[in-house]
Amino acid sequence: MSTNFKSIPLIDMGPLMAKCDAPDMGEDPGVAEVVRQLDQACREAGFFYVKGHGIPDSLIKKVRTLTHEFFELPYEEKLKIKMTPAAGYRGYQRLRENITKGVPDMHEAIDCYREVRQGMYGDLGKVLEGCDQWPVNPPDLKPIMEEYISLCTELSRKIMRGIALALGGSPSEFEGQRAGDPFWVLRILGYPGASKANVLGNPENDIGCGAHTDYGLLTLLNQDDDITALQVKNLSGEWISAVPVPGTFVCNIGDMLKIWSNGFYDATVHRVINSCPRYRVCVAYFYEPNFDVLVEPLDVCVRRTGGTKKLGRACYGEHLVRKVLTNFVV
Repeated sequence: MSTNFKSIPLIDMGPLMAKCDAPDMGEDPGVAEVVRQLDQACREAGFFYVKGHGIPDSLIKKVRTLTHEFFELPYEEKLKIKMTPAAGYRGYQRLRENITKGVPDMHEAIDCYREVRQGMYGDLGKVLEGCDQWPVNPPDLKPIMEEYISLCTELSRKIMRGIALALGGSPSEFEGQRAGDPFWVLRILGYPGASKANVLGNPENDIGCGAHTDYGLLTLLNQDDDITALQVKNLSGEWISAVPVPGTFVCNIGDMLKIWSNGFYDATVHRVINSCPRYRVCVAYFYEPNFDVLVEPLDVCVRRTGGTKKLGRACYGEHLVRKVLTNFVV
């Protein structure tokens, strides 16, 4: 359960990365300390920074540079990969096309999902069937992002092994039938500077992305180093800024982990307000359960939270599709 935290903790993942797949990883003192910090961060804030994650800083920066290059293109060029229902809700969405709780968001984006082949998940996955749309320019956007997605998937798997230990389970708790074949979502996001956002004179146009929780297991956010815009809500209703820390990812837990933990870990509400006059980009990678898995509180978490299931079951794919169908104007 999140608390009245005033800052977001920073965790060095190095010891966990080094021992993550060792049979005795849980007995290693360095791993145990990372697990303790993960548990505290997930209980108290639902958000944390990670360093020592093993993804090259050069790649992290390249991802942001290419994102800036894409959003600087003429509008007509970006529209060549326009997101539509026929494209499986993949591709470019213009400003105010994304909606959070009925209010248009002041950002533009490229939305990507793991490939869903025709009939792969039956009717459940039909809405998202297709392949991602990538622009011709910048020419290296697709290969760089695909490399980045692969590395983020592996990093997320390792962090989730630590979180599994933090919950009192085995390291493989979120593998196999739960998240051994993880779905993923990637949002490549651009937020206009404050002066442009206020053109219409409406305060709500300052909201780059409205208050929400994330849908799945774990989010890795790669944000510009020099603009503070992400805000996280504590139990007192205060908005705490996630100030950029170079070389780190901002991580947060999602709705499905809240259910699996029986509410022991909560999915924390957050939003984006870019009050800086400069254009801001970030790339959000969402590590998700198996698409068609039924998520319900783990036995180990039920025991840890008093012996009663406090949350009902949910199908991850249904949860995602429901959000997708209500989040966009197309």
